[in-house]
Amino acid sequence: MKAVLYPNFQKKNALGCAREVCDVLHTAGIDVVVDSEYTSEFGDKEFVNFADITSLASSADIFIAIGGDGTILQCAKLLMGTDTKLLGINTGTLGFMAGLEADQLEALKKLKTGEYRVSKRMTVDVIVHGTEGDTVYTALNEVSAKSASFRICDFDVSADGYLIGKYRADGILFSTPSGSTAYALSAGGPVIEPDLKCIEMNLICPHSLFARATLFSADRRLCLTDRTSGENSLVLSVDGELVHRMAENETVEIMQGRHTIHFVDIIDNAFHDSLCRKMCKPIK
Repeated sequence: MKAVLYPNFQKKNALGCAREVCDVLHTAGIDVVVDSEYTSEFGDKEFVNFADITSLASSADIFIAIGGDGTILQCAKLLMGTDTKLLGINTGTLGFMAGLEADQLEALKKLKTGEYRVSKRMTVDVIVHGTEGDTVYTALNEVSAKSASFRICDFDVSADGYLIGKYRADGILFSTPSGSTAYALSAGGPVIEPDLKCIEMNLICPHSLFARATLFSADRRLCLTDRTSGENSLVLSVDGELVHRMAENETVEIMQGRHTIHFVDIIDNAFHDSLCRKMCKPIK
């Protein structure tokens, strides 16, 4: 079994955690591989192998992201289109997507014995129809559209060609179940179990007394049309990364993603346990 470490050393304690992960995996009889740029951090461990991490995305059994939710999202982007499994270890502030905390590393030995389950997480694709062809971006958490000038926007949303509504708001979110506990939750959306398949639509600060989050079947083909003029037009972000600035009357499509990300769940009932521990009390 081959495990690849994907650490974010900007996070406090990430280096110490990553070195301990190496030792636990080695003791369990799992081969450990780290990106070649980290030879100075792991060079004293003779059992650690080094390689270009991008070349390992499809050949490794599991990637272990060590950091916060942002680190896990970056790692998931690398694994798009592969069957390689992903496990997050939290050394960040919240780390809601992580399967383990830094004090639970002994549980990594279950990877060798197969005492874990795999949660298949859906993604969403956003298709931008450009003059030179279509560009497809994929999100594990959400696609957001907000005004480039931080002013209120006007836009339409349709599903399978049927107009859902004309809206005025600061922006809009289209989220996966995995993303329901991220930006969408802060915008007032519901918590959705990550194994479900649906697309959540959430308005950001809507200019309405009656706007509520809406759940669509994953089979729906949603269209967002920007009706905002000039410099106030919408800008698209995919998992927090700015990808496109829309023009007035331009339409983009949002639908179930082509790829699935395979998350490893070592701790029983990890989602609800994490929900209770991290969301049901103030963050210190």
